Amino acid sequence: MLELGRLEDLPADYRAALTAHNLVPLWPSLRSLLPPDAPRPATRATHWSYETLRPLLLRAGDLTPIEKAERRVLVLANPGHGLERMQASAAIYLGMQLLLPGEWAPAHRHTPNAVRMIVEGDGAYTTVDGEKCPMERGDLVLTPTGLWHEHGHDGDQPVVWLDVLDLPLVHYLEASYHVDGPRQAVRPGRTDERYAGAGVVPSPMFQRDGAGRPYPVLRYPWSRTRAALEALAAAQHADGAVQVTYVNPETGADVQNILGYHALMLRPNQQLTLPRRSPAAVFHVIEGAAELSAGDHLHAMQLADTCAVPGFCTVTLRNPSDRTPAFLFVADESPLHRKLGLYETRD
Repeated sequence: MLELGRLEDLPADYRAALTAHNLVPLWPSLRSLLPPDAPRPATRATHWSYETLRPLLLRAGDLTPIEKAERRVLVLANPGHGLERMQASAAIYLGMQLLLPGEWAPAHRHTPNAVRMIVEGDGAYTTVDGEKCPMERGDLVLTPTGLWHEHGHDGDQPVVWLDVLDLPLVHYLEASYHVDGPRQAVRPGRTDERYAGAGVVPSPMFQRDGAGRPYPVLRYPWSRTRAALEALAAAQHADGAVQVTYVNPETGADVQNILGYHALMLRPNQQLTLPRRSPAAVFHVIEGAAELSAGDHLHAMQLADTCAVPGFCTVTLRNPSDRTPAFLFVADESPLHRKLGLYETRD
């Protein structure tokens, strides 16, 4: 390989002249921008234990009232990017959010897309674009770009959910902002009830409310997703991968434009090696436990644990239980990579 010149090889007066005119020589940095054969991701395989995180999140509830926090969140920051960057991968932000009984997180809307994967508790809800979405463990609730949303809690126990946003990318593009708004009026009906049947959707000619919305479903109940995984597992080979993707029921496309969301089932004792792919991914345990091997790193994931892995990384998942299945939520950057023509798999 051709050996490129180093910055320090250039005369000091020449470097000073370049700096004075806002110029930078490319050749000393070319290999870092275009490394050979594969990217050199900053994202590290990182594991966040919910057992460790949960008491710190509950203490945040004691230390900071919701009025002073607006959103009471602990960010799951990947050390490969630097904790101050507050991102799990190049395009994924993760945060564990706490809402206590009687609290209300006020309405706002913002440019980044967000989803909520409910971790524990009941009695809370998110109102999105006037639709009141119950929040039950394992549910996926969308708050897409530009839609008003707020959180409330009518129950008697803490509720925690995992926030997943495409904030790092939107912030990098200098397109990230929010707007505060008044409390929303709740409209009747729920989209998850309207689109409850797999493979069937309401006939357009009879739809007076919500026709043509880019996000026809805002809540994906875990009870239905779990049933879909179990049915898929029963219908295919015992060693096969069991995964479903959250999609727009009108188009079949990913539910949001930048990040993709999936649910995966591991049968008892099943081990699954995933294809090496270009997008980074996040794994979160909804039920059971899983051992996740990412390159040379092994992570023993328990209930509600979360792990981020970089792209082009060999990932192997194993269910350590010989009696019960494990269920995982997966978020990845695949829609973004496909849109940019960067999506790639390797053997």
